[in-house]
Amino acid sequence: MSSFLFTQLSPRFTAIWLRNWTVYQRTWKISFLPPLLEPILYVAAFGIGFKGLISSVEYQGHEISYVSFIAPALIAVSIMYSAFFENTFSSYVRMYYQKTFDAMMATPLSLEEIITGEIMWGATKSVISAAIMLAVLSAFRLIHYPHGLLVLPLAFLGGLAFGSIGIVFTAIVQNIEMFNLPTFLFITPMFLFSGTFFPLSTLPGWAQKAALTMPLTQLSQATRALAFGSAGGVVWVACAYLLVCSAIFFPLALILMRRRLIR
Repeated sequence: MSSFLFTQLSPRFTAIWLRNWTVYQRTWKISFLPPLLEPILYVAAFGIGFKGLISSVEYQGHEISYVSFIAPALIAVSIMYSAFFENTFSSYVRMYYQKTFDAMMATPLSLEEIITGEIMWGATKSVISAAIMLAVLSAFRLIHYPHGLLVLPLAFLGGLAFGSIGIVFTAIVQNIEMFNLPTFLFITPMFLFSGTFFPLSTLPGWAQKAALTMPLTQLSQATRALAFGSAGGVVWVACAYLLVCSAIFFPLALILMRRRLIR
């Protein structure tokens, strides 16, 4: 089945990417604001408001400021949000309400090319968000270069994984309100317990092991390492994890979307 799916793919999926890029160009100002303002608000809140309570944390044997600790993780969260919500809510609207997928399927494009284009666009949104946040956080001198530039290809890889997962949920939910379930049961726990706001070492042993299975944990650790000027084993492990995650959920997304749309 998987071999059949991949035979249906061709570079024509870029037409879907270009379609979404064209729409994005008309609404970019709205999409531009969250990754621009979010890091500024977080830095202000945690750098000023929390400074008297949490001035620094111990991370991998080093004492660093709390703002320096959370800043890279905010990029990872933005990568997750951008791809996941683009390939859940936005893709569902295009599929169900706007009937965009129906129009695309009336062209020579295969279903696999349409879904691949959607996932690739979700990954692109992750790269755009990461680039904006990198620029903002660099102004606060919270990113070390040149390693910090490697966050961009990492963002694409993370976006590919979370976008594929998002499409899987899009294929199985019965209505748009049901996206509240994966948001609450999948996204929110990762946001809170993936080492975003506190080191994993503060958690019990079993919770640390559970956290390491979460995609956002791997992405946060790799983003933090690159922001600190390191491209060691943590980054390679995270890349391998995200590749495996994509290799599992990408073909699963194609299979489930075919079952939903081809009846």
